Amino acid sequence: MSPNNKKKLTKLRRSLDKLDNSFIKLIKKRTILVNQVLKLKENKKEIVDKKRINHILNQIRKKSIKNKIDPKITFRIWKNMIYSYINYERRNFKKK
Repeated sequence: MSPNNKKKLTKLRRSLDKLDNSFIKLIKKRTILVNQVLKLKENKKEIVDKKRINHILNQIRKKSIKNKIDPKITFRIWKNMIYSYINYERRNFKKK
């Protein structure tokens, strides 16, 4: 790799790192909201709402296409995020 490209790569990686830090802050906010939702659920079976999951994933696909983002990337990210939070909810569910 040329020295010029190496500098460019370093700069781009710094930008990616900053963006990742923003993602972390958003995930923290999302987790706070998920905790509030979890408190409202009375039964563990309420944790998974397949209809809502399908709706979210369909909306993400549409928004991705509209914004010229590969929908396979966003679908995979959102699906993993949704199921990670489902797992989180299951681990943190407290019977009332």
